[in-house]
Amino acid sequence: MYACNELLFPPYAIAELRDLRGPEWRALVERVIQLDEAHPDSLAFSLMMMRLNRCLNCETDSYKAMRGCVFCAVQTIQRFKGNDEELLQVYQEACQEVQDYMCEEPQALAA
Repeated sequence: MYACNELLFPPYAIAELRDLRGPEWRALVERVIQLDEAHPDSLAFSLMMMRLNRCLNCETDSYKAMRGCVFCAVQTIQRFKGNDEELLQVYQEACQEVQDYMCEEPQALAA
């Protein structure tokens, strides 16, 4: 009955987003899927998707959760109202937040 879903946006879903936008988006996705899940750019991509998908508000018995994380992420990127440049800007902002956090919390790197 329930699809496979996670508590937060799963990195394995990133590859499914590759062909949903233009060439810059595709290049970003292809670069990020090559990275380790703990790489700051991968973390930033997941952070961006968690915010866009509203993962923190997802409940196991919701229609959204029943369809699964991959479907939710695909739908979110397809429905993003801005252009690709705006979407890439959202990613860059998430990158900056991850970098700022890592500079403020050096013990996070040791974990």
